[in-house]
Amino acid sequence: SFGAWIGMQLLMRRPEVEGFISIAPPANLHDFTFLAPCPSSGLIVHGDADRVVPQKDVQALVDKLKTQKGIKIDQQIVPGANHFFENHVDELLDICANYVDMRQAMIDAA
Repeated sequence: SFGAWIGMQLLMRRPEVEGFISIAPPANLHDFTFLAPCPSSGLIVHGDADRVVPQKDVQALVDKLKTQKGIKIDQQIVPGANHFFENHVDELLDICANYVDMRQAMIDAA
């Protein structure tokens, strides 16, 4: 979660970064208003059984980012996954790998 916040901070400072994957961003614990505007498209992954970061807070962040023009924010909610994705790590890895493959295919097609 804290790593997701740090990763998004770095995204704002590195214009050459063209995408991101943010896992369980701590939208209830840290201020994400620095993402206005968010410089690139990305994926936000969250578990619906996360007791550290409530789903409503992550959803509010996703909804706000989705209003920005020129970027696409994808979202995956993992049913039954807690904040640490215990017993759901393989599913998390598949989601991330599929997203990276999709983004790479878009680059290759361009």
